Amino acid sequence: MKKKLCMRIMLAICFTFLVAGCGSHIHPKTAESNPSKLHTASAGKTKPVILVIVDSLMEKPLREAIRQKSAPAMEFLLQKGELIPQVVSSFPTMSVTIDSTLLTGTYADGHHVPGLVWYDGKEQRMVFYGNGIKEAMKIDQVQVFMDAVYHLNQEHLSKETKTIHEELADQGKDTASINGVIYRGRTEHVLKVPPFLKLAKDVPDQLRITGPKLFSYAALARLDPDNARNTYLWKKFGMNDRFTAQDLAYLVRQHRLPAVTIAYFPENDNRVHRKGPDERQGIIRADEALQEALSSFGSWERAAKEAIWIVMGDSGQSRVYGDRGQATIELIPLLKDFRIARLNRPVSSGDQILISTNERMAYVYALDPRVKVSEVAARLSREPKLDMIAFKEGSAIRIISGKSGGTLRFRPGGSYKDEYGQTWTLSGDPRIADMKITGNRIVYGKYPDALARLQGAMFSHEGRYVVANAEPGYELVGESSLTHVGGGSHGSLHEKDSLVPVIVAGTDIRPKTLRIVDFKDWIMQLASERR
Repeated sequence: MKKKLCMRIMLAICFTFLVAGCGSHIHPKTAESNPSKLHTASAGKTKPVILVIVDSLMEKPLREAIRQKSAPAMEFLLQKGELIPQVVSSFPTMSVTIDSTLLTGTYADGHHVPGLVWYDGKEQRMVFYGNGIKEAMKIDQVQVFMDAVYHLNQEHLSKETKTIHEELADQGKDTASINGVIYRGRTEHVLKVPPFLKLAKDVPDQLRITGPKLFSYAALARLDPDNARNTYLWKKFGMNDRFTAQDLAYLVRQHRLPAVTIAYFPENDNRVHRKGPDERQGIIRADEALQEALSSFGSWERAAKEAIWIVMGDSGQSRVYGDRGQATIELIPLLKDFRIARLNRPVSSGDQILISTNERMAYVYALDPRVKVSEVAARLSREPKLDMIAFKEGSAIRIISGKSGGTLRFRPGGSYKDEYGQTWTLSGDPRIADMKITGNRIVYGKYPDALARLQGAMFSHEGRYVVANAEPGYELVGESSLTHVGGGSHGSLHEKDSLVPVIVAGTDIRPKTLRIVDFKDWIMQLASERR
């Protein structure tokens, strides 16, 4: 029994590390073997775009790292371009949803990836893309692995909207994804599952996925044959900054940079979760990895001249109070009048509600048709640490608050226009969403692009559910939720979780608006920019 438990713990750790972004090679079925057919830094008429995503990169610690001369690569790119300090992320502010927005140019109502944790009503099960060891011990780790590595891209991400990789492939342009959470493309790859994962029952020997022409994903797939050294257990099986940088540098040295390369640097996120929003060590480590990529051009000056560089965060993080009793919002006691589904067993007909927490936000599902979502929202509104609680009323959305009275109801289309040119019909108190109304003009406050982002989450997937959003300083807790007491956390609609810096060098073209949802069109434009 003890041996079986140890094996389960080891597998839970292995699966958690591997899908945290969230020695085998890729085997592309349709990839070109002749590198001359790929775009290069010197042969094409357009500059290759290199998009580096540094997880949980924030403006304040970035500026401080640059001021202290501990992030020379980012400082160099900043000197060659500019820093855009506050770009609006997606919602929920979780990497899978944000990256889906980045690659598809839609919010969650378009790409249909609701968050890191959500309930699939069609399959009547929870979907986890990886959310810590405690939850991994209570659920099927193989299912988590398959959800994160396969189902997320091949099934859950909407087929109705194209990714950057798909759209550029349709134009005859090649792209690359290195450790990217969202990677769907047009080229079929066969991923060989590493031997250590085969210890788990029902893990397939290989997975057939569609990705960009050039594809890399931790221990499952690498571009550089010598990159195996970065895929050991203590290096999170390749889900680390060094692995990403080495594969990026390999493309440069081989003169195989395609039109667009998306490279994900995951490590900063974990350090900020543990140490808090002022932590800079993760930025320093990411910068060291970025230095390797710049140096692979022969010189940094050449790197800045021959490529367009975008270094961006995906979400911010807000500090979580140091006392667990103060910092956590326990949802189960708030909803004790309902029968709540449990993590360690399938959803049953007797379950009335289900809780899926995404750190500082949560979806609370009304499974029983006799339970009204307005009832669930009313129970949650007893908690003053919840600043916005939203639920659908037909085609409209109603927002209430745990910390103040009043209500706000909205839907798309109407006479009110926001700063992004979107129009809305509103009734009620706009102060609930910290909005100011002047004439028919909407100005957002501490919840940037609040209406469109909330609309995205509320119509991201089927079901009857409430969205709960926490005030800064707090995290939402369900049955076994991962917590970051005394550290940093994200997920919410608040500006502390939602505003990210972007460094741009090598082009004067900028996105239509300073929102990640508009970055796809921007990158598509850059991929066609004449040198």
